[in-house]
Amino acid sequence: MFGKVGILFCLLLSVVVFQVDAAAENPPPAAHWIPKDAVIYMELSQPKALLDVLANDKTLEAIKALPIYQKLKSNPKFEELLAAVNLFEVSLDTDWRTGLAALSGGGITFAVCPNEVVLIIIDAEDEQMLGRLHELLLTWSRSEAEKQGRPDRVGDAEYLGVKGWTFNGKEAHAIIGKRVIIANRPDALKTVLEMRGKGTEAALASRADYQAAKKTVGADAAGLVLMNMEVVKQIPGISKMLAQDKTNPLTALLFAGITETIRNSKSLALGLHVKQDKLVLQAQLDGGRVDPTGPAGFAVPGKSDQGVMPNLSAPRSIAAFSLYRDLHRFYASKDDLFGERTSGLIFFENMMGIFFSGRDLTDEVLAETTPDVRLVIARQEYNDQKGTPATQMPAFALILHLRDGEEFDEVVEEAWQKAVGLINFTRGQQAMPGLIIDRPVHNGTKFTVAYFSTAGLEQTAQLDARFNYRPALAVTGDYLILSSTDGLARDLIDAVKREAEAATGPLVGIHTLAELNGAELAAILRANYKAMVRQNMVKEGNSRQAAETTTDVLITLARLINHVELTVGAENELAEVRLEVRPCLQ
Repeated sequence: MFGKVGILFCLLLSVVVFQVDAAAENPPPAAHWIPKDAVIYMELSQPKALLDVLANDKTLEAIKALPIYQKLKSNPKFEELLAAVNLFEVSLDTDWRTGLAALSGGGITFAVCPNEVVLIIIDAEDEQMLGRLHELLLTWSRSEAEKQGRPDRVGDAEYLGVKGWTFNGKEAHAIIGKRVIIANRPDALKTVLEMRGKGTEAALASRADYQAAKKTVGADAAGLVLMNMEVVKQIPGISKMLAQDKTNPLTALLFAGITETIRNSKSLALGLHVKQDKLVLQAQLDGGRVDPTGPAGFAVPGKSDQGVMPNLSAPRSIAAFSLYRDLHRFYASKDDLFGERTSGLIFFENMMGIFFSGRDLTDEVLAETTPDVRLVIARQEYNDQKGTPATQMPAFALILHLRDGEEFDEVVEEAWQKAVGLINFTRGQQAMPGLIIDRPVHNGTKFTVAYFSTAGLEQTAQLDARFNYRPALAVTGDYLILSSTDGLARDLIDAVKREAEAATGPLVGIHTLAELNGAELAAILRANYKAMVRQNMVKEGNSRQAAETTTDVLITLARLINHVELTVGAENELAEVRLEVRPCLQ
């Protein structure tokens, strides 16, 4: 796996063979050679800083210790990959990390322009190493072309004093000093070469949004991404995603404030910062703040001192979410938010009317909640008394902040017990075991739990999937906890009380907060390894080996991520998204 990074770069440059008759020059920043009409622009100005985080000794040792790496070592194709990396290192008299840094340390730039033009500019630090790599890849390219009976595939031509090369008559490449220029078409390369003699007026560097983005991300940014959102929003997949909140209430609730901002934005600027052991991506969109009086106003703080509460901490937490969502206002605006009432929405309203004894769902139920909505997903612990299901599902819980928990406690309790009763009635009609209700006490809070009994079972391992669920309801202080298990409910009772004692305040200006724990995600995936492999074989039609490889990759990706945190809010009238990733370095 560690060698894959090096060989990928090697293969990238293997499509370029370059020669220039002009004397070496010190070119301006790559943005001066990118056409002004670029739709997507990405620059990595500090590749070595990124390498230090993603390819340091600790990370590589962690990768080598992974099961998937041990499996790959015996794969003939992986052996060929390592052999290619070894050839790269021997030929250039360096190790792959040092070589990669020397060949790209000046920066990597990628741009997508109209008419499907793709440009890549790589600035090396070591011009001699670049030349040696050129000779190595040129020899290899000609040899391969001869074997295929297509020696004409490798050709060259001169334009404006620069000699460019192609491997298949489609892409074109050149080198000027320490700079490599790669284009997917010869005419695109000519455009870049022509810009060398022009001013900045025709270049991306002259655009106001580029200059503003450079200023916003700061001089210490390791990378920058700039997107023309007007064009990006026309991509079928993106446009479909942005339309889902008009038809799906859950999508509208979860992503409110985000989709509106994207729809209203013309430009997106994203900066990459490398800070010790973490990567921070910070994006700003010019769509402005969501109008608090508009349809999506239920999802944005209305006052300067409002925002989401920090996520609740629970043992074995896989993911946690904290949302600023005014549920009362959201449901009151449903007719404006959704053009037609679906059968699912009608069924939901009918059932809520039964559970809450005819109370108006908008003004008598959801009006009792504040805009503090939190969710927690956590890995479960099993024991002999509760049993261990064959497929282990994580526990999940919804935490709502009530305006008056003491007054609303029995109303929610009645609704919850009706729901359990309906489940038992339905299961009883099918001669299936029902739920047993209990009222235990934890940390001074009496709560309700329903569970399936294991009495009469000969063994408590490899149980039916229903034993993943022990639905629980708790009201502690002004917080309502609806959990899939009593274990998570107990943990959240403790978490809510700790938060109250600490007098924790909101994260001002933030309306969405999400966190992911990679180690716990990997643990739940490992616990269900056999089930996931079996499902992949049945659903995708893969062989067992292919299904195991797919599952191993998922677990590996989870293990390589220590912690991820996403926040969405607004700053200085600009929508701001911050993604913080801590790779696992152990």
